[in-house]
Amino acid sequence: MIYQLGWATLPGLRGLSVGEFRATPTEAPDNERGVATEFRGAAERDEFLKRLEEHFAPQRFTNAADAFDSVKAFVLEYAANR
Repeated sequence: MIYQLGWATLPGLRGLSVGEFRATPTEAPDNERGVATEFRGAAERDEFLKRLEEHFAPQRFTNAADAFDSVKAFVLEYAANR
């Protein structure tokens, strides 16, 4: 099933952080303004969301575009290596 990924970008004292990752089932993925990927099941999806949280929790970004591009690159790399 294909999921559209979303997250919150939050301001902090040391820069922007990303978190609160979510995956919404979709039949029309939007890779132009977002990030979509396919998961084999709920367990794989949930494990990946946990991995996103762990990977991005310590990171800070100077702007929203950098944060978005970093998450998108991480997801695309994951999809390519599956």
